[in-house]
Amino acid sequence: MYTYFTTLHIQTAVSQALCGREKGDSGMKHVLSVFVENQTGVLVRVVSMFSRREFNIDSLSVGVTERPEYSRITVVVQGDENLIEQMIKQLEKMPVVQAVQRLDEKNAVCRGMTLIKVRSDDTNRLDVLKMAELFRAHVVDVESSTLVFEITGSDDKVTAFLKLVKPYGIAEVIRTGLIALERGEHTIYEHCEEREYYGKNLL
Repeated sequence: MYTYFTTLHIQTAVSQALCGREKGDSGMKHVLSVFVENQTGVLVRVVSMFSRREFNIDSLSVGVTERPEYSRITVVVQGDENLIEQMIKQLEKMPVVQAVQRLDEKNAVCRGMTLIKVRSDDTNRLDVLKMAELFRAHVVDVESSTLVFEITGSDDKVTAFLKLVKPYGIAEVIRTGLIALERGEHTIYEHCEEREYYGKNLL
C-alpha cells in the first residue's frame, strides 16, 4: 500500500535535506562577476585562462548587459582565499575584462534555474506536488507518467529538492549557471576603471 505523506512529514524531510548537505562545500565556493567587452571569442579566452591554470569551475553563465557592447560572466569556482585572489588578478590582467566583482550570499542576490523531470503517476502525484509547493517549484509540464518542475534559488535549495524527489524517480535534470547581482545601490560599474563614464550612463 502506498503511504501518503502529510505536510508535516514533508516539512520535516525538507529540513533534514537542507541540514544534511555536505559541510564545508559552501565555504569553498566563490562567485565572481566578470564584466567583459561583448566580442567574439571573449568567453573562450576567459575559460582558457581558467583551464591553463587548472582552476576548478563549478558553473558558468554569460549574458549581455543593459549595455549591449558589454557582457557579464558569472563564474562559481572552488578554492582557498589565495587561489581566488590569484584568479581575480589574472582576470584583471586581460584587456577585454573591464571589472571583476566578488560576490557572496550575504551581499548579493544569487539565483540559478533548474528543470527537473520527475516520474509521477496517480499513486504519488499528490505527494510530489506537495513537496514542490514547499520549495516553490513550478509545474511547467504534465504528462501521464511525468511532471516537469522549474525551480529557482541557491544550489542548496535545488539539491535538497532533488534529494526529496529522487525516490520517485528523476528522469532528467538540467541546470543553468548561477547568476548574481550585488544588493543595494552599489553596482559592478564602481569596479570599472572608467567609473565616471559608466556612472553617467546607467539606465
